[in-house]
Amino acid sequence: MKTTTIIGISLALSLLTSACNQNENESDAYGNFEATEYLISAENSGKILSLNIDEGDVFTQKEQVGIIDTTQLFLQSEQLKAQKRAVASGVKNILSRIAVYQEQIAILKKDKARIDQMFTDGAATSKQVDDINGGILLAKRQIKAVKTENAKVLGELDNIDRKIDALNDLIQKSKIMVPQASTVLEKYHEAFEMVNTGTPLFKLADLRTLDLRAYISGDQLPSVKIGQKVNVLIDKNKDENQTLKGKVIWISSQSEFTPKIIQTKKERVKLVYAIKVKVKNDGRLKIGMPGEIRFK
Repeated sequence: MKTTTIIGISLALSLLTSACNQNENESDAYGNFEATEYLISAENSGKILSLNIDEGDVFTQKEQVGIIDTTQLFLQSEQLKAQKRAVASGVKNILSRIAVYQEQIAILKKDKARIDQMFTDGAATSKQVDDINGGILLAKRQIKAVKTENAKVLGELDNIDRKIDALNDLIQKSKIMVPQASTVLEKYHEAFEMVNTGTPLFKLADLRTLDLRAYISGDQLPSVKIGQKVNVLIDKNKDENQTLKGKVIWISSQSEFTPKIIQTKKERVKLVYAIKVKVKNDGRLKIGMPGEIRFK
């Protein structure tokens, strides 16, 4: 065999081996890490008295981190409580009047029993019987009228209680809370600044796990399932990768064109399906960081 032929075969085998190795080292999908971000906004208007957070702070549970001035709310609540005490004193007066009328009815009923007996014996007139019955009926009507008056007062007390509850709710909402385990991504205001209800104060995200949003082609789709375990690669240095474990949690039901963040135009014009892979974050993962997926 000629030397040139041997060299040619060797070169072909070398290129074939190189191509195989390259295919083996290629990832199946590429994308970027993302997290669910959400804003914490002011639930009451006023001056921020304190806001003890900084960007990058990590919270492991629900925690109060600041408060908006509640002085006016507290004073309004105290005013309503004083009003309630004044109205409540009227209730006591009404109840005492009912007790008087009830006592009158008890006395009239005793007189009625005596007069009824006298009427039976012919010692009392029918007018006396009618008068005693009329007195009892009048006292009962007076009790009914007083109870109606009392219901109005009780309704006023209930209305005051609802106003106090509303103020207490606003006082609670003046507390600035981190609602759950999360990391502070951005902070928009500082202590002593004035804010209105709905003003964004800071942005949070739970970075304990991140989602790698990547894209797969239509021919890959049948082999990818929700719950499937995959390997996720991130850059270790210029030449090496690190491998993490991930799980497919979402697959888009509709195709789309490859996003423009994919570098080559040839790749961008392909129809692909978006997927999300959840990856536990040990501190190495950041929002926006690129990642690769290799299906097992």
